[in-house]
Amino acid sequence: MDDDELHISRIPTAWTMVREAHGDHTLVQTAQQQLLDRYGGAIKRYALSALRNEDAAEEVCQEFALKFVRGDFGNADPSRGRFRAFVKTVVYRLIVDYQRRAKKHIRESGIHSNIAEPEADAEPSHEYDAMLRTSWRDDLLARCWQRLEEDEHKSGKPYFTVLRCKVDHPDLRSAELAEELSKKLSKPINAGAVRVSLHRSRELFGEFLLDEVGQTLASNSLDEAEQELIDLELHEYCRPALEKRREQGK
Repeated sequence: MDDDELHISRIPTAWTMVREAHGDHTLVQTAQQQLLDRYGGAIKRYALSALRNEDAAEEVCQEFALKFVRGDFGNADPSRGRFRAFVKTVVYRLIVDYQRRAKKHIRESGIHSNIAEPEADAEPSHEYDAMLRTSWRDDLLARCWQRLEEDEHKSGKPYFTVLRCKVDHPDLRSAELAEELSKKLSKPINAGAVRVSLHRSRELFGEFLLDEVGQTLASNSLDEAEQELIDLELHEYCRPALEKRREQGK
């Protein structure tokens, strides 16, 4: 097993962090911080999309964090499936509670507010589901870009720079991309090397993305991971990584 596999095996799943955040006191603080650091960005963007108010979104996020600190989620059941679905339900209810409090305050005080009206449903609507899916997707992609950049610093292989350059300049052909990258890397690089590096960088990004999605699931099932990738519209990034791991599992 190589260094990357060892590193990945040490990454706790979201459900593991939930369990540790409400277990042994020596693990609680670290687990809580890990979970909030990892998923706080997606939660904040979800709340902000729903409430359209920075202060309101921050209050919802703080309440979510407080519930973790208090131990309110200690009985959360991983067998129910994806951690994203758990977050969606919990944060949606916090959003609705906030909206109702704000609406009551508006009625009592007559103060104008730009906070969105509360939903009547007890469960997230399709619109709210789409909001979290977008936030979750953006957060996963951001973490994969960060991991790719860290890998470049560690290995010295310019996979992050190559892929970032291609994303920023999607219309450039290999020769033109080679010219651009030669400037960025301060060394000559030819079109053939660019094509090889671009292929490997996409493979590595897909592997990182598959790892990140796997951390949010209750099982190690590649089928479940694939379905989550499809739901998040990320499947195209991970097709080679999924095929490779299925081959390895045979």
